[in-house]
Amino acid sequence: MAKEKKLVEQITAMDEDFAKWYTDVVKKAELMDYSSVKGCMILRPYGYAIWENIQKDLDARFKKTGHENVYMPMFIPESLLTKEKDHVEGFAPECAWVTFGGDTKLTERLAVRPTSETLFCEHFKTVIQSYRDLPKLYNQWCSVVRWEKTTRPFLRTSEFLWQEGHTMHETAEEAQAETLQMLGIYRDFYLESLAIPAITGQKTDKEKFAGAEATYTIEPMMHNGVALQGGTSHYFGDGFAKAFDITYAARDNTVKYPHQTSWGVSTRMIGAIIMTHGDDNGLILPPAIAPIQVAIIPVAQHKEGVLEKAAEIKERLAGNLRVKLDDSEQSTGWKFSQYEMKGVPVRLEIGPKDIENNSCVLVSRVTREKKFVSLDNVEAEVAAMLEQVYNELVARASKNLEEKTHTATSLEEFLDVAENKPGFIKAMWCGDSACEDAIKEKTGGVKSRCIPFTEERLCDKCVCCGKPAKHMVVWGRQY
Repeated sequence: MAKEKKLVEQITAMDEDFAKWYTDVVKKAELMDYSSVKGCMILRPYGYAIWENIQKDLDARFKKTGHENVYMPMFIPESLLTKEKDHVEGFAPECAWVTFGGDTKLTERLAVRPTSETLFCEHFKTVIQSYRDLPKLYNQWCSVVRWEKTTRPFLRTSEFLWQEGHTMHETAEEAQAETLQMLGIYRDFYLESLAIPAITGQKTDKEKFAGAEATYTIEPMMHNGVALQGGTSHYFGDGFAKAFDITYAARDNTVKYPHQTSWGVSTRMIGAIIMTHGDDNGLILPPAIAPIQVAIIPVAQHKEGVLEKAAEIKERLAGNLRVKLDDSEQSTGWKFSQYEMKGVPVRLEIGPKDIENNSCVLVSRVTREKKFVSLDNVEAEVAAMLEQVYNELVARASKNLEEKTHTATSLEEFLDVAENKPGFIKAMWCGDSACEDAIKEKTGGVKSRCIPFTEERLCDKCVCCGKPAKHMVVWGRQY
C-alpha cells in the first residue's frame, strides 16, 4: 500500500528527525516564536491559550483543596537567597543577577527569582505566630528565570511560566500528606486533562530538590522513549523554617518550627503534550485543554445557506464547547490542513449536500476517520467523538509507555538496553549515588528517574555494583 500523503508537507517526519519534528510543530502550529533574548520565547496566542486552559483547570483543583493564590516579588536580595545553604548552592549557577537600578549600582545584588522558597519564608515569618495560623496553603502563578546554557522551546527556556505552591504545617505528618496529595493532583491532571499516563515516585537523594528532605516526581514518557520531568512535589521538613527562624506557639505552649512543602509544574507540560500525542501531521491536543475543541469548516461556503447553517451549528455547540467557525476565504483543503496541524480534536464539515440530508461530517484528529451524523443530535455526536479522542490518546500513550519500559538485572543487560532500546529501564539499585554517576557515565546520559511507589523485586543485587539492592529504580534519558 502506498504511504498516505501528508496533509502538512512542511513538517519533518518524526522518524526522520524527532528534534526537528518537534521544532517544526511548535513553530508551524503557531505556539511560540523566538525573541531577541537568547533562551526566552514569545508565547503566541494559540500557545498561551493552551496555558490558560491548563492554568484554569489546575487552579480549580488547587482551590478545591483549600489553597489560595498570592504573588511574591520577582527579585530576591542575595542575603535572603543565601540563608539556606543547600538551596542557594543548587540554584546559584542558574541565577540571573540585577546589579544596577537605573544608573545607580545597587548595594546588594538582586536575583531574578529562579524559585520563591526564600521569599515565602520571609513572609511566613511575619504571618505565622501561633498554631491557629496554620496551615498556610499558598500558590503562586508567575514566571521564573534560570539561565540555561542549552534551550529548547517549552522544554528548557531561560524564562518560563509556572505555578509554585508553598505551604506550612504544624506537623511533619501533615506536611508529608500535603506533599503526596499535590503529587496526586498532578498525576490526576496529567491523566484526566492531558491524556498522559505517567510513572510517579520518589527522587533519589542525588536528584532531589536543593534543600528538600524528599522530592516526589511525575515522569511521563515521550513518543521517542525519552523521559520528561513533568512536575515535582517537595517535603522540606523544618530546614527552611530553622534557617529563617520561623516559629509558632504550639498547642502545648511550646515554641516549634513549622514543616514546609513546595510543588510546581510549568509550561514544560505543553512540550509533553506535543511529544506524547503529536504525529507527522502536527499537534494533537487533548480536548480538555484545546483552545478550539471543534473547528467548523463550511464546504462551498459561497453557496446559499451554507454559512447560515454553519453559524447555526456553532451557536448550538458553543454553549458547552470551544468552537471556531472558519468562514475565511482560504481554500477548504487549506483549512483542513491548518486545523489538523494545530491539533484541533474534532473537525465538523458542512456543505450543500449535507444540508439537504440534514447531516454533517465529523472527523477525529486522532484516527482521521470520518463519521456522517444527523444534525438533530449533533451535540451528542460531537461530545461522543471528543470522548473517543481522549480515550484513544490515553490508549496510545499507555501502549507507548508499556512497550518502551524494559527490565535489566545485570549491568551487561542494562547497557545493552540503554544502547538499543529507547525508553525506561527498571533495575535494582543499592542506594549509593556513586552507582548513579557510574551508570550515567557508562550509558552517556541515563539517569535515575524515580523510585516508583510500587516497587518490584527484580533481583537481589544492584545492577551496577552487585551489592545488596535497596530499591527498584526507573532509569531513563531525559529532556
